[in-house]
Amino acid sequence: MTKPVRPTLRCLREDLRIAIPPVTRPLDELEHPLLTKATERFAEEGTPHERIRSIDDQVLFKVKAQRWRGAVWVDVDLPWLVACGLREDGSLDDFYATLENGAKAARARYNADHSPPLVTATHCGHLLPREEDDLRYRAESAARAERRLALVVRELTRHSLLNGHEHATMLDGAALGIHVLADQGHETYVAIRIIGSVPKHLVATIISLVPGCDPGGWMSDYAMPERAMAPEEQIWSNIMDPTMAAKLLDEDS
Repeated sequence: MTKPVRPTLRCLREDLRIAIPPVTRPLDELEHPLLTKATERFAEEGTPHERIRSIDDQVLFKVKAQRWRGAVWVDVDLPWLVACGLREDGSLDDFYATLENGAKAARARYNADHSPPLVTATHCGHLLPREEDDLRYRAESAARAERRLALVVRELTRHSLLNGHEHATMLDGAALGIHVLADQGHETYVAIRIIGSVPKHLVATIISLVPGCDPGGWMSDYAMPERAMAPEEQIWSNIMDPTMAAKLLDEDS
């Protein structure tokens, strides 16, 4: 199974005319009929696709949705929407004719400035993903990882709050555990422990994601609630806001 189709930033700005969203909103999750259809078409390996035969320097595939027409280029398992446009009434393939003409003009410009010249009839290199697309993809990957981590931390916190026991999971080779002790009429105590090699920035991210805790209130500790520190274990503790503790208890399991 391949990854969802994502537009290049150039395609997003110039062809789809969509404002670039923050990195917390992945481009392959944008709602647009052409992107939806493209993702459906490229979801399973082995699905036949119609190649754009007029383009001979790159392998581009057709994708169509309503009046939208697009060109998809596949980089290993990551398909990209590299160009698109609207079909005008009375014309079946106006976008693909425009794409061909633009690619031929790009070839002519390239050959005027470079030696040896291109031997292909077209040149589409300017449409393919660039450095800005790679940087965006990496930034989204980091944002995705933080979202997943936030869910893990929240669930460990909530489950511990529900039964008063430590809950743990493995996280990229390290063991992460959270223990919450809520005492009626008193403060709700939270302890985090990590065993294994974890970068400092990841530790900072983890403790910042514990709901209801002051990010500046974390302190290094020397024991978990109800037990001593284990070998190679790092422990931090804080106090949870009672309002957030009550909210977590009310969440559906």
